[in-house]
Amino acid sequence: MSKGIVTILGSFMFMIPSACLHAQQAPSVETKKPNSAYTPAFKGQTRIAAVATKSAYDTKVLTTSLERPWGIAALPDGRFLVTEKAGNIRIVSANGDISEPVAGVPKVDDDGQGGLLGICIDPAFAKTRMVYWAFSEPVGEENVTSVAKGKLSADGKRLEGVTVIYQAKPFHNGDLHFGGRVLIGKDGNLYLSTGERSDMKTRPQAQDLNSGLGKIIRITTDGKPAANNPFAGKAGARPEIYTYGHRNVQGIAFHPVTGELWDSEFGPRGGDEINRIVPGKNYGWPTITYGIEYSGGKIGGAIQQKEGMEQPVYYWDPVISPSGMTFYDGRQIAEWKNNLFVSSLSGMHICRLVIENNKVVGEERLLVSEKQRFRDITEGSDGALYAVTDFGKLYRIGKK
Repeated sequence: MSKGIVTILGSFMFMIPSACLHAQQAPSVETKKPNSAYTPAFKGQTRIAAVATKSAYDTKVLTTSLERPWGIAALPDGRFLVTEKAGNIRIVSANGDISEPVAGVPKVDDDGQGGLLGICIDPAFAKTRMVYWAFSEPVGEENVTSVAKGKLSADGKRLEGVTVIYQAKPFHNGDLHFGGRVLIGKDGNLYLSTGERSDMKTRPQAQDLNSGLGKIIRITTDGKPAANNPFAGKAGARPEIYTYGHRNVQGIAFHPVTGELWDSEFGPRGGDEINRIVPGKNYGWPTITYGIEYSGGKIGGAIQQKEGMEQPVYYWDPVISPSGMTFYDGRQIAEWKNNLFVSSLSGMHICRLVIENNKVVGEERLLVSEKQRFRDITEGSDGALYAVTDFGKLYRIGKK
């Protein structure tokens, strides 16, 4: 008889493989008590069983000299574009050498959570040298999440023809929840995440289709609403809106198999989310949430499910503060193929999520001992993962 555990019920004998029992009994990586007693909508929506990487991998700090880096984009030649919150874009080599600030970046409002945010490059960068970035743009005494573009000069020292192509209006006098990730899809359009700016008076605008707050936006690389957006032609709705009902999305990534967009989203006290983004859908904030107010009070009607509003694929309570994220293609670590890697700020780790059939089936916390606020992560041209932290570090995570 093969290895396993035998149990007898009446006159019947069953053999349960010990590997199956181990999977059923595997604890979650989360050991702290949740902030609420809310019940998940389905099994495995939170506190999934822990998994552990079996493959050998190496972690190396390439530099400790960045100044509050926020976004990282891999260049085809092995270097990286890195945004710094105060308003600089720098080029960092695969060895960790850091350039002087690239000239031509518009002024940012870096109070609070604002500043120079996410960055991406044209898929045909080697030919076009076009760069796109999000930032909190000052407008008088107010500000707004904006997107700009420019052409990186041949010597890498400046951005040419810089233009602000989109503003996620309305303007607001505040310093929280700017969202701020940008990504170009295979459709050639630009995807931008925004926050609802946190304040109680702006929070409801996440549900308002005539506001750019608390949304995922889909525009052309010239800043115009993309063709066939879900609310095009709808009265009282902005044609650039792709999805709505978001709190503060700081991570977006395309699934390598399905091509669908996924996001990571900050909850309040509890209720950080991973969502699969379906055009036109409502993701519920602030009507439904698995979190509570920072004060400990309930949010709205304290409901977690409502018809017509999407459930998160996964959520955390207590929070890990998920920021930038990427799906990994497995070139260096085959075991990680198509896994989702999420930067964690307050959790101070990189979260690895194993996803099957659009469900999270395992979670691992990497680099916990580093005690870093991980802000963004991407895959380099060499197939390794590269992550930046609020404390100025750039990590390489890959094959030994």
